[in-house]
Amino acid sequence: MKTYTYILVLICSLSMHAVELYAQGCVAIRQFSGVGNSLNQGEILQKGDFNVALNHRYFKSFRHFRGTHEEPDRIANNTEVINWSHSVDVNVSYALNDRLYLAGSLPFVYNERSSLYEHGRNSRHMSYSGGIADARLGAGYWLFEGEKAKNGNMAVGASIKLPTGNYRASSTFYNVGPEGRPEVRPVDQSIQPGDGGVGLILDTQGLRFLKNGFIVYYDGFYLINPRETNGTRTFRETLNPILANEAIMSVPDQYAFRAGVFKSVIAHSLGISLGGRVEGVPVRDLIGGNDGFRRPGYVVSVEPGVSYMVKDLTLSLNVPVALVRNRTRSVTDIAASTPSNIRHGDAAFADYLINVGIAWRISKKQPALFDIR
Repeated sequence: MKTYTYILVLICSLSMHAVELYAQGCVAIRQFSGVGNSLNQGEILQKGDFNVALNHRYFKSFRHFRGTHEEPDRIANNTEVINWSHSVDVNVSYALNDRLYLAGSLPFVYNERSSLYEHGRNSRHMSYSGGIADARLGAGYWLFEGEKAKNGNMAVGASIKLPTGNYRASSTFYNVGPEGRPEVRPVDQSIQPGDGGVGLILDTQGLRFLKNGFIVYYDGFYLINPRETNGTRTFRETLNPILANEAIMSVPDQYAFRAGVFKSVIAHSLGISLGGRVEGVPVRDLIGGNDGFRRPGYVVSVEPGVSYMVKDLTLSLNVPVALVRNRTRSVTDIAASTPSNIRHGDAAFADYLINVGIAWRISKKQPALFDIR
């Protein structure tokens, strides 16, 4: 394959890297990203190469859904819950050889949350959280080489999610303490930096070169969290006796998958992409129990993107826009339902999220980016 084609493929790397990024900004879906990137701007790293990427994600979730039905009265009545979320991932990949790579990710988060129901329903107040989130360390392997890889490749990988994030972050809540005084309590699960569990992430990624400079890409992961609950109290049982099972936070599984098409606009520099993505939290985990509090649900989004490459640096912008938002029924919803009264909890979702990234490929076969020789 011609060199310029590889370079063009490189441009879509951050978009592909962002596949395992973060969820669409649903209160049901915690902040999380996978690892598994051994690409820089789309090209598979060669032996001894590094790829260093920095990704920032922002969203505001505020639209409430039960199932796929939106509840606009929440906004009209000023009772909606609003999350503002900022997160930054530092990601590093290293190629042990042309097929086997190591990858790691260290995330940092800052969140704000505004609500009425968490503050005695008398007045709206804010809660906050921030710091290091759950780190990931893993490895992956490209399945093809030589002639078999000239039209594209695919990789499989696995990594460990470490409980480095605080899963007992607290803030001040008003009108809920003795005699209506403020009280320090754990923040909502959706803005906890960590979940308290050691997890296994299974991931896959791939690309296929088509005619006329088009490239098909995909990327996805599934996080297996065997731990059932993490011991952090939610205080939800104080809202309704039905929620006794939700007094402690769960450590749920999570998943994401995305695919799309990339096209170069200006050779060696500018490219655009368009794809779709689905991400969510299942009602029940693959391994372990399902007790505790979680907001299961998923988001289906359309994801346009643009990227620009300067030598070994790539800048990217992706803006997933939600098409389908579904807050599925939780284990508690199912257990508390009767034939005449089907219970279905709600969750707040964002309209879109903003992903901005920068990646630097450090190749032992190439001079340094700022080499002045």
